[in-house]
Amino acid sequence: MKNRFVSFLIVLGLLGAACNLPGRIVELSVTPAPEVPTDLPTSALPTPFLSEAVTIVSEPFSETGDKPIYTINAQIPYAQGPDPVRLANFNTLLKKMVEEQIQSFRDSVLTLAPIDPVNVGSSFNLQYTVVGQAQDYWSLKYEVDAYFDGAAHPGHYSATINYDLASDRLITLDELFLPGSNSLQVISEYCKAELAKRDIGFDGFAAGADPQPENYTRWNLSADGLIITFDEYQVAPYAAGPQVVVIPFSALQGVALTNGIAASFSK
Repeated sequence: MKNRFVSFLIVLGLLGAACNLPGRIVELSVTPAPEVPTDLPTSALPTPFLSEAVTIVSEPFSETGDKPIYTINAQIPYAQGPDPVRLANFNTLLKKMVEEQIQSFRDSVLTLAPIDPVNVGSSFNLQYTVVGQAQDYWSLKYEVDAYFDGAAHPGHYSATINYDLASDRLITLDELFLPGSNSLQVISEYCKAELAKRDIGFDGFAAGADPQPENYTRWNLSADGLIITFDEYQVAPYAAGPQVVVIPFSALQGVALTNGIAASFSK
């Protein structure tokens, strides 16, 4: 018993000595979080769509020839933005379409135009318009005014590009509509009804607005709706000029995809 008591006292002594030891402070090293700058320029901030930082600008093209006499003037559009690699295919297509029209005119002039000018020579002029843009969808229209020396009058025609910049590809007309729907019939009926109201001699050219894919290759999207362009002679005589029909999106309900590409322009 005495030995147990002595042992107890020894333990108490040791505990007391431990309590009197100076305390050890452990310092934790904490790395502060980096400060987030609040004055970043708008261009440096992330955007949900690539197109929000993209603009369409143009590069002029000019060419002349003297045997035969001809002039070519064109505006070549290209997309300008902070990520040129992602814009490369789009820009290649925009330029290619202009170059193809120029080459076609040049070949025709060199083959058909008289060496000695009949009037003032031949001419070609191409301009473009950004008809609509929503999210990453771009809709452009090229308009050409061309004249062959000796012809009775100049000719006019158009071409269109509808492009999805996010997926880097052309948009086709049928992508706007429900699979298997009679969308082309709906478009055709609307166009025919609209053209019939105009004093353009449409009755003799009505077949140009029939629901055939080749009749609806020139189309654009805008906030106003689906825009169809009919070139000279397609739905009216030359004197009436090209005809443009704007189909409001409300007229396409039932055939257009509810959350599709067209819906992006109607918001």
